[in-house]
Amino acid sequence: MSQGKKGIFGRLVAGLSKTRNNIVAGIDSIFSGFSAIDDDFYEEIEETLIMGDIGIHATEAIIEDLKAKVKEQKIKEPSECKALLIDTIKRQMDLGENAYEFENRRSVVLVIGVNGVGKTTSIGKLAGQLRDQGKKVLLAAADTFRAAAIEQLTEWANRAGVDIIAQQEGSDPAAVVYDAVSAAKARNADVLLCDTAGRLHNKKNLMEELRKIHRIIDKEYPDAYRETLVVLDGTTGQNALEQARQFREVADITGIILTKLDGTAKGGIAVAIQAELGIPVKYIGIGEQMDDLQKFNPEEFVNALFTRE
Repeated sequence: MSQGKKGIFGRLVAGLSKTRNNIVAGIDSIFSGFSAIDDDFYEEIEETLIMGDIGIHATEAIIEDLKAKVKEQKIKEPSECKALLIDTIKRQMDLGENAYEFENRRSVVLVIGVNGVGKTTSIGKLAGQLRDQGKKVLLAAADTFRAAAIEQLTEWANRAGVDIIAQQEGSDPAAVVYDAVSAAKARNADVLLCDTAGRLHNKKNLMEELRKIHRIIDKEYPDAYRETLVVLDGTTGQNALEQARQFREVADITGIILTKLDGTAKGGIAVAIQAELGIPVKYIGIGEQMDDLQKFNPEEFVNALFTRE
C-alpha cells in the first residue's frame, strides 16, 4: 500500500472511531459472549446494527444473508461469523461500475443540499480534486437565495483555482445556470459543478426550480453527461436518510455526498442509505482539508469500521 493510500485509510479509520466504538464493541462482545448460534445471537447482532444507524431494512437484509451463509457453510461457532458479517455488509454497498462516469465525460453536476450540511465546502473540495486530475472545472453559484452562499462559493473557487459564474443574490438560479452552461461550452470546460438550493420545506418550489434548470441544460447542452448529487450531514443519522428520501421525490438523484463522518457515531447511515434507497454514496467527508473529501470505497469503509486503532 502506498504511503498516500495508507494515510487516507488511516484518516478513515480515525474518522470513523466514534461509529466503530458504537458498533464494533457491541458486535465483538456478541461474538465472544455467545456459545451457540441461535435466535438470541441474531437478535443481539440486529439490535447492535440498528443502534449503529445501519437502519432496519438494511439490517434485516444483512441478518438474512448472514443466516443463509451460516447454514450453507455449516458454521457452528459464533466467533466464525464476524468475517461473514463484514463481507455481507460490504456486499450491501456495491457502487457498480459507472459511479464516477461524470469524471470522464463532458458533464454537468448539480449539487443539492439543505443549509448547514457542508454543500458548498464539498463542491469546493470536489472542484479542487478534479482540477488536480487535470480537468478544466467551472462552478455555477445557482444557490442564489441563501445569504453569503455566493461569497462562500467564490472563496472556494479561488482556493481550488477554478473559475466561477455568479450573479447577484436573489437572482434566478436558472439564469445563472444558463450563463454557466454558455461559459462551460465557450471555455471548453470538462465539468460544470452547479451549487443549487435545497429548500425541502418548500418542495414544490424546489421541484419547479430544478425542472427549469434541467430544461435549460437539455436545450443548451444536450450532449452533457448529467449527475445529481445530494449532500447529507452524517451526524444526523436517520434524519439524513429521511432527507435523501425527500430529495428523491423532487430530483433524479444519482449519488450522495455524506459529510462530517469524522465527528459522528452514526456513520452506519452510509450503509442504510445505499441499502434502503438504492442510491450510492459516492463521496464521504472525513475532515476539513481539501483531500478529506474521499471517493467512497465500500471495502475500505467497512474495513475501517471494523479495524481497531
